[in-house]
Amino acid sequence: MSADVTNDPMREMLTRWKAAFDGHQADVMADLFTPDALFQGFGPEVISGRDAVRSYYEAVPDYRRAHLGDIHSHRFGEQVAGGFADVTFRDPTGWEAPVHLSLVLQREGGSWRIRQYHVSRIVADH
Repeated sequence: MSADVTNDPMREMLTRWKAAFDGHQADVMADLFTPDALFQGFGPEVISGRDAVRSYYEAVPDYRRAHLGDIHSHRFGEQVAGGFADVTFRDPTGWEAPVHLSLVLQREGGSWRIRQYHVSRIVADH
């Protein structure tokens, strides 16, 4: 897979998402999503829309960071793309949460937006 973000919508989006997440920029985060996006974060409920996404990210501690691992991308024509990424959320307290993040992306107004976002926490077997 090429590291060129211009040819890889998933990598491009995750680069923008990580910068906004690490900078605790809830408005920028919300703008990465379509107006009617479906969002499944760490909570049990599915939320929808940019206002709900903004509220979700406003509640995330500002010292938390996202660390990107492997990214698997697929294009489904000119307007739709998606894939999976390994992400580990960490903070200075030692808290850590490895997840699989899946995204469905839609081209909107010349740029990619997140249409669907789903986090699946990775729990180690004991």
